[in-house]
Amino acid sequence: MFINSFSSGAGKKASSLIGLLIILFSATGYSQQPDSLLQNATLQNVVQYALKRQPLIQQSLADEAITDLQIKSKLADWYPQVNFNYLYQHNFEVQTNIIAGNPVRLGVNNTSALQFTATQTIFNRDVLLANRTKGEVKLQSKQQTAANKIDITVNVSKAFYDVLATEQQIKVANENITRLEKSLKDAKALYDAGVVDKTDYKRATIALNNAKASKKTNEEVLRAKQEYLKALMNYPEAANLDIVYDSAALEQEAVLDTLQGIDYAKRIEYQQLETQRKLLEANLQYNKWSFLPSLNANGAYNFNYLNNEFSKLYSQSFPNSYAGLTLSFPIFQGGKRKYNIKQAEWELRRTDLGIIGLKNLINSEYNSALANYKANLTSYYAVKENVQLAQEVYDVIDLQYRSGVKTYLEVITAETDLRTAQINYFNALYNVLSSKIDVQKSQGEINP
Repeated sequence: MFINSFSSGAGKKASSLIGLLIILFSATGYSQQPDSLLQNATLQNVVQYALKRQPLIQQSLADEAITDLQIKSKLADWYPQVNFNYLYQHNFEVQTNIIAGNPVRLGVNNTSALQFTATQTIFNRDVLLANRTKGEVKLQSKQQTAANKIDITVNVSKAFYDVLATEQQIKVANENITRLEKSLKDAKALYDAGVVDKTDYKRATIALNNAKASKKTNEEVLRAKQEYLKALMNYPEAANLDIVYDSAALEQEAVLDTLQGIDYAKRIEYQQLETQRKLLEANLQYNKWSFLPSLNANGAYNFNYLNNEFSKLYSQSFPNSYAGLTLSFPIFQGGKRKYNIKQAEWELRRTDLGIIGLKNLINSEYNSALANYKANLTSYYAVKENVQLAQEVYDVIDLQYRSGVKTYLEVITAETDLRTAQINYFNALYNVLSSKIDVQKSQGEINP
């Protein structure tokens, strides 16, 4: 009876505890969930989210940390290197020698030693190279992170504008469907009244079906583009991403100063080659240092133990110690040092040629991106005016159709022109913004 009641009470307590844990974990998950989602998915927030969570950026930051530790590991050779060795040796047969005609054993059965050694590098070209190039090596790692951030910013921005353009196409499709449904209703009423024949009604039905099919297609395309944007951001797959934008601000952002020109030093690729060149200059100097000797200070303190009986081996020690300098100079290496110097010189020349080639490439990219931007901007201004004109034409023709002046075919044509102008407008705006990003990237103006 006592056991049953105890079991029952323990079960209730366990159930309560489990329930409390579930509530706590649920609350924790709920509180953490908003942190991984964007509440205001503007372009700036989307880009910052991607820069914070993209695995490629995290890998670059990890590479920076690894590089920093590698530098510290190399520089650690400047500090004294202290080591400890323990030695034990049992001689089964001790060496014997003849001294003054008598055989004499040179040693004992058991030997042991405790050795403390220390080495201090005074001059070593490997350590000197690490000390002189630590700044450039760190900078090279940071520049790679910056290059990855620029690529992420460009790709995310273009994907954002692509999603925006498709969403606007769906919005245009909805407006178009609303107009066509109204037109279909009017055509059906006119047909029922005997004012027009069945042709207008059928044309309205065909146009409405096509508009719905086009909207469905754009909705499927939008899902794919949203998933691509989320993948670039490393955004949770199951979460919705509703981007936020300001139409007026987007139109203002489309304007770019086309007279600014280019500054090669602003391009991250140019900065990387400059850093690489400095490291190659240091490598050339490093190979020239190969003709210099290496100098180290060293010393040791040894506790030596000698005894024929193992049990008495450590009863008495015979210490010895020393300190000295080691000068190491390779005299002949088959011309290896000379060949290494020549190789380093050619690597430096090759990098100089790479810088020239990069300048040509940057200049070509800039002019191509600028020409594309100007063409898209001109098209954008033309299409923007077309939207207003197409809306006015549609309103007039629709009113004239209702008055019996125009045919329904002309209404459909005007409606098609209006829809095309609206879609072209958003596509043109997307193209301008996208080409603007290309110009800014070629100028080295994108600095996340």
